[in-house]
Amino acid sequence: MNKFVKHFGALATGVAMTALLAGAALADPAIIYDLGGKFDKSFNEAAYNGAEAWKAETGGAYVDLELQNDAQREQALRRFASQGANPIVMAGFSWGTALGTVAAEFPDTNFVVIDAVVDQPNVQSIIFDEHTGSFLVGAIAALKSTTGTVGFVGGMDVPIIHKFYCGYAQGAKAVKPDIKLIENYTGTTPAAWNDPVTAGELTKAQFDAGADVVFAAAGGSGLGVLQAAADAGKFAIGVDSNQNYLHPGSVLTSMLKRVDVAVTTAFKEAGDDATFKPGITVLGLAESGVGYALDDNNKALIDDATKATVDDLSAKIQSGAITVHDYTTDSTCPGI
Repeated sequence: MNKFVKHFGALATGVAMTALLAGAALADPAIIYDLGGKFDKSFNEAAYNGAEAWKAETGGAYVDLELQNDAQREQALRRFASQGANPIVMAGFSWGTALGTVAAEFPDTNFVVIDAVVDQPNVQSIIFDEHTGSFLVGAIAALKSTTGTVGFVGGMDVPIIHKFYCGYAQGAKAVKPDIKLIENYTGTTPAAWNDPVTAGELTKAQFDAGADVVFAAAGGSGLGVLQAAADAGKFAIGVDSNQNYLHPGSVLTSMLKRVDVAVTTAFKEAGDDATFKPGITVLGLAESGVGYALDDNNKALIDDATKATVDDLSAKIQSGAITVHDYTTDSTCPGI
């Protein structure tokens, strides 16, 4: 399958898709990654790791596909469904329209979509409280900063990434009300998820403007942020997957979004109607769906006082004592 994926762009779309899916066994689960590549070390790779964890635990087999363009979404869903794959899991906020159409055509197939909401009886929509996890890493960034300025480099300029930024900014201001924030995005098209060069240049500009910690919420583009921080002797914050290992001593922490757990759970549950959970599932701090990464690669960077402060903030968010505004509810970020 890797051979076909690698050379997908050189093949006619219909022929390539047929070749990719011909081996799908009846009732094997399937996962379709979003644009940006399976091995982006961030969002898509977290989804892949979840599928691999299921495979290692159960000994089962699954089929997968890397999208090359938006036009392939409906075709990929139909091909997998017609081959008998069940469940079919999709990672990414751009699946809503295609899934809304195809799910109705295959009522006996269970679909799970991550980061989008589709109201169909055979669809489970999994969304995350990215704003609360981002709040925690925003607090860490502000507490670590010695310049009083922290930065944010997002990928595609879309509401879900503003949700990350708004949470991050709220967390930073919760511990340092006078903190300055710099906000940039790598682009307005899906290419923004795989442009580490632009992300790196934006990060360098933020460092030049006084930032000493930059949070990357940019998929594969975020690798450019992490590299720029390592080169400059400053700090970056990773996203989705635990990226602390990429530049130990420079990656301050990573905002974890447990897409891997969502995929593993979907593979276990959604193929059986008795355990399938259609409707909306929300994963936040209480469900360990989001959080921050602390391991051997960054434990020297986060002192006990910072950890205690951030863990206290997490507890207060979960209890309702602190409310973190969700940008996607009204397209605003009050006070920022």
